[in-house]
Amino acid sequence: MTAGVSETAQYWALGIFFLGIIGMCAFMLAAPYFLGGRAWGRAKNEPFESGIVSQGGARIRVSAKFYLVAMFFVIFDVEALFLFAYAISVRESGWTGFIEVVIFIVVLLVGLFYLWRVGGLDWAPEARKRRLAARQTPPSDQ
Repeated sequence: MTAGVSETAQYWALGIFFLGIIGMCAFMLAAPYFLGGRAWGRAKNEPFESGIVSQGGARIRVSAKFYLVAMFFVIFDVEALFLFAYAISVRESGWTGFIEVVIFIVVLLVGLFYLWRVGGLDWAPEARKRRLAARQTPPSDQ
């Protein structure tokens, strides 16, 4: 074989791969058009999720407590990922890794303690208002 033929022979697999990808994308775009239903109606345009027809609008007010729970989940989920990675490599990281993990946990605990002291973890707004009122009330001189 000549040099040009052997060089092009190396790219046949890549070319077939790209043709397969293009064919698959074309099939995925065309199949729903030909196989899907074309009937329109009022019931077809309504959202239907988990077997329940939705009630009301999508713009509802949600308490900030739910966002607080979501933020805590994300924070502690990421913390768990870092600690899991440390647990996998605990033998390789040695004492340096242990000290770094201790610093990581201490920083997280300091942040958690700060949030607790500021009142960011209070669920009931009444308790926060009473505590703030007690701090701002000057002591009476008797």
